[in-house]
Amino acid sequence: MKILFVSEYYIPHIGGVELVLKNVAERLVKLGHNVSIVTSKLPNTLEYEEINGVKVYRVNVPQKGNRYWFTFFSVFKVWKLAKGVDLIHTTTWNAAFPAWVVAKLRRKRCVITVHEVNVPTWKYLEKNKLNVLFHKLYEKMVFLLPFDKYMAVSQYTRDCLINFFDIQDKKIEVIYNGIDYGLFDPAKANGLKIRKKVTLEDFFVYMTFGRPGFTKGVEYLIQAVPLISEKIPKSKLLLILADDPKERYEMILRMIKHLRVEDKIILLDPVPRKELPNYIAAVDCIVVPSLSEGFGFTAAEACAMGKPVVATDVASLQEVVSGRYVLVEPRNSEAIAEGVEKVYKGEVEVWISTYLQFDYKGVWSKHPVLRYLNKIFPK
Repeated sequence: MKILFVSEYYIPHIGGVELVLKNVAERLVKLGHNVSIVTSKLPNTLEYEEINGVKVYRVNVPQKGNRYWFTFFSVFKVWKLAKGVDLIHTTTWNAAFPAWVVAKLRRKRCVITVHEVNVPTWKYLEKNKLNVLFHKLYEKMVFLLPFDKYMAVSQYTRDCLINFFDIQDKKIEVIYNGIDYGLFDPAKANGLKIRKKVTLEDFFVYMTFGRPGFTKGVEYLIQAVPLISEKIPKSKLLLILADDPKERYEMILRMIKHLRVEDKIILLDPVPRKELPNYIAAVDCIVVPSLSEGFGFTAAEACAMGKPVVATDVASLQEVVSGRYVLVEPRNSEAIAEGVEKVYKGEVEVWISTYLQFDYKGVWSKHPVLRYLNKIFPK
């Protein structure tokens, strides 16, 4: 079977969407399918290469705002590669339109994995009304396109599709993203090595990691640092942060300088994924200050490592968080500081989610892509 994925980003770009796409595509290859992907060309990447059996075609797009240009620049490549495929699979956001248009013109089935619905978070961007209006319209356009199947990564995402866009429940499959428990295994991690490397042996260390997108709420954690330092004098924030989007990253740097907390924060570039479990094992607490999450890899991976988590009480995080955790109000630095202090004092909830009862291979074997393919092409 020939399957074409369309996504504005793919590895080596950093993000949860890219990770999900990589795992699904490579799993399909192992099952004997012919898998290709059309994505945007990033600096120092090839226009074509094969990665673990997945044929990767990269489209040249302007580097500034490339995810938006991908909507238009990818159409011809998708059209060419879609001729002989059995199914087109896309994701939110900017790849959805070219994938759907080509699928309809080529008369191919097209499914979309919905990683997040942003309707509940637009209120946080009211200062830039024109920007908000544009993104609201684009989001509405994407979900007005009648895809053959919608794959929601959480019950929260499913509910958003139904409540905000009137998508029929029978067209939605809910499958949580898989976590590689072979990688995120606390028994295999070496946190002491990391604590020595960044000289944190005697500190209470709390950490967040990922991209500084507006829904991630990193600025509220930064604002909480002075408050946490008052409550826990010998504490530091380990901040592993990608520099995309650039303007948000630079805003975080300015905030750190303005609050004069440079000595309370260790800022690192993203680490290789195989090293991430060691960093999680090295800290005392993971903080997830998000305004919204369609799933929440940071929380899920921290829970898999058995680490206490301070997470905002929003969106899918209530489904994903497990083990020792504290839920706090979003956009509230004082609440985040109080949550970290509770972890420091051992005042945490304990709960095991149904999500974490799935094993890694079980999650991926039940992924909607595979289940939908079995429905269309039964053995």
